[in-house]
Amino acid sequence: MGAWLDVLTGPGSLQALVAFVLAVAILTLLSRLVLRRVRRLAGHTRTDLDDLIAHLLDKTKFVFIVLFGLWLGSLFLELDSDLDADLRRVLVVGLLIQAGLWGSGLVDYAVERYHRKALEADPAAATAMGAVGFVAQIVVWVVAVLMILAALDIQVAPLLTGLGIGGIAIALAVQSVLSDLFASLSIVLDKPFVIGDFIVVDDLQGTVEHVGLKTTRVRSISGEQLVFSNSDLLSSRIRNYKRMDERRAVFQIGVEYDTPRDVLERIPDMIREAVERETDTEFARAHFKSFGDSALVFEAVYMMKIPEYAAMLDTQERINLALLDRFAGEGIEFAFPTQTVHLKANGGSGGSAPLAPSVPNPSPSASPS
Repeated sequence: MGAWLDVLTGPGSLQALVAFVLAVAILTLLSRLVLRRVRRLAGHTRTDLDDLIAHLLDKTKFVFIVLFGLWLGSLFLELDSDLDADLRRVLVVGLLIQAGLWGSGLVDYAVERYHRKALEADPAAATAMGAVGFVAQIVVWVVAVLMILAALDIQVAPLLTGLGIGGIAIALAVQSVLSDLFASLSIVLDKPFVIGDFIVVDDLQGTVEHVGLKTTRVRSISGEQLVFSNSDLLSSRIRNYKRMDERRAVFQIGVEYDTPRDVLERIPDMIREAVERETDTEFARAHFKSFGDSALVFEAVYMMKIPEYAAMLDTQERINLALLDRFAGEGIEFAFPTQTVHLKANGGSGGSAPLAPSVPNPSPSASPS
C-alpha cells in the first residue's frame, strides 16, 4: 500500500488523475450515446446485427470503463515491476469478467432469437433451446473463471480436486434440485410434450408455456398458471391432447316411448346423414341403444379429423341443429322430464303411467383440450 501511495503522490500523478477522469467521463458519455443511437436504429431495421450490438453494449459494466481509465492513467506513472504486474492482473481480471458478461449476453441473445423463431415452426426445438442455453452459459463462465485463476497464478489442479470432494457433499444436499434438473433434460431429449402442447396431469390441465430447469409452467383453461416440479411431472401420467390425429365423439339422444317402430328404425339413418353432412367427420355407428326411464335412447359415434376440442363442439352444434330440424319435420318428439300423479278414490283404483327423468339432450362425451 505504501508503494502505491508513493507512486500516486510522485511525478506524473496529476496527469494520471486527469487522464483517468477524462477517460471515464468520455467513455461513459460515449457508451450511453451509442447505446441510445443503436437502440433507435434497431427499432427501425430488420437486421439482427444492431440488436446484438445494443444487447452487448447494455452488458458493458461501468467497472470496465473505470479499469480502462486506470490503465490509461497508469501510463503517466512510473511503476516498478511488482506494481506494474499487480495492476496488469487487476486489469486482466476485469477484462475477463467483462468478456464473460459479453459471452453470456451473446448466448442469451442467440437463445432468445432462436427460441422466438422456432416457437412457431418447431416447438420441440424451442423447448430444447432452454437447456442448451443453460449449458452454454455454464461453459462460458467456467472458461472465464479458469482464465481468471490462471491470470492470478493460482494452481487449478489442486483446486479442482477440492471442488470434486466438495461437489459430492453439495450434490447430496441438493438431491431434489438435481432430480428436477435431470428431469428437465429428460423432457428436452425425450419430448413427452413441448411448448404449446395441451396436457392433462391428474385433474389439472392446460397449455405448456415454459419448460425450465426445475419447473414447468402450464397455463390452465381457467386462466391461472400451474407450476409443476419437473421430477413430479415425469412421475405422473401425462395425457397430451395436442398430438391427437383425430378425436372420437360420442353423443346420445332420447325420443318418446310412443314413437312408431318404423320411425325408430329410420332414426339411425337420420343421425348418419347429419354427421356425414360435415366435411371433417367420419361416421362410425348409430344404434337404438337402450330403454331409458322415460326415453328410447339412441347412441351415435363419429370421428373428428380435426383434433381440436373447439372444432368438435362447433361440429356437434351443427349436428344437433340438423337433427332438431329433421325431427321436427318428421314429427319426432324428444323426451323430456314428466311426472304422473296417481289418484285413488275410495273403493276404486286409478290407472297410472310410468314416470321417469328424460335422457339429456345431445352432447358429445369427449375430453376437452
